[in-house]
Amino acid sequence: MSILSELNTLLTPVLPVETGVFSGLPPDEYLVLTPMTDIFGLFGDNKPLMDISEVRISLFSKDNYQQKKRQITTALLGAGFTITDRRYLGHEDDSGYHHFAIDVAKEYETEE
Repeated sequence: MSILSELNTLLTPVLPVETGVFSGLPPDEYLVLTPMTDIFGLFGDNKPLMDISEVRISLFSKDNYQQKKRQITTALLGAGFTITDRRYLGHEDDSGYHHFAIDVAKEYETEE
């Protein structure tokens, strides 16, 4: 399983989710997943044993985003994700959305 498929499964019941950019007319609240890094974090016998993937989850909301932020954080921690950063990126005056980012990482065993 990949980090994107896990996040889609976990977060789709909370809000609409898309990867990269939201296609079509966006609702008042939605999530966009942006892959950030894929690194090998552990080696053995000169072969990578762990693949660490990082994704930025961008929460866009025209209203107060605090409740959804807490709900998403609880779901992520409960599913074994590591939250590496959470920050408010600002209000987008042209669209009317607040933009809050949650960066997450998860380790996967490499496939042979």
